[in-house]
Amino acid sequence: MSQQQLDAVIKDVEACFGAWNAETTLDKMRADWDALSSSHPSTLGAKEEKVDAGGAKAVWFDAPGAAKDRVVLYLHGGGYVFGGPVSHGAMAAQISKSAKSRVLFVDYRLAPEHPFPAAVEDATAAYKWLLAQGYKPGRIAISGDSAGGGLCLSTLLSIKQNKLPMPACAAPLSPWVDMEALGDSMTTKDAEDPIVKKAMLQNLVSMVVPAGKSLRDPLVAALYGDLSGLPPLQIHVGSRETLLDDARRIADRAKKAGVQVTLHEWEGQIHVFQVFCTRLDEGVQSIEEIGQFVQQHTG
Repeated sequence: MSQQQLDAVIKDVEACFGAWNAETTLDKMRADWDALSSSHPSTLGAKEEKVDAGGAKAVWFDAPGAAKDRVVLYLHGGGYVFGGPVSHGAMAAQISKSAKSRVLFVDYRLAPEHPFPAAVEDATAAYKWLLAQGYKPGRIAISGDSAGGGLCLSTLLSIKQNKLPMPACAAPLSPWVDMEALGDSMTTKDAEDPIVKKAMLQNLVSMVVPAGKSLRDPLVAALYGDLSGLPPLQIHVGSRETLLDDARRIADRAKKAGVQVTLHEWEGQIHVFQVFCTRLDEGVQSIEEIGQFVQQHTG
């Protein structure tokens, strides 16, 4: 691990989050997050094209050599409140390159303007659109990070509810699957994680889940879903994350439901380190591993 690279990333993260206070607007936070994590995908030679994916806004990312009949449906992180093609564009381009696949990046509606279930509706609509465009389910993978990692799993549950054919595989990264923040690592990793804190998650939940809605609805908290019948999963998470136990618990429940699961805990890494792939060698290494997984299961 390049400690110098990681230290520089953490310094920038702490400077960004440390500048926020009670007076900081949501628009300002969104702009700051985009500035912190963005790197233009053209640096990897990827082409971008905006598209309406069945009513959901989306962007195609195509790296040179990407197979035209293979797709990774990507769902970005940001607590369902931040993020989009600007913050995650380089990561999407790297996934396209590593998986030798097109990436359909779903720019789903964000809370609090569009609370649950808007994100899962958009993700499911995009998957249906891919099928309608002629993409074979056996040539589709789903991936996502943080909230998008949880959304990746919830979308699989939505696909199951809608009796649609399952994609070939899924790769949730640092998935947020517990809206109640009950994992032990929320406490034990608090001092090590510079990004995700329990109080922050609780604040996000108040914006994402409408009053009166269950925090254990599987379409927002996949930890409580029936995971049987899901395709093979590869889950990546950093050892310093407060969401470490979210990853461990969903992996354990999926295995008990008969799902093929690989859990890779990256020693010393922070939350969604892959989003810093243009600055962090381990970010590229993780995405390369995901790319190999996607290629293995999509033929």
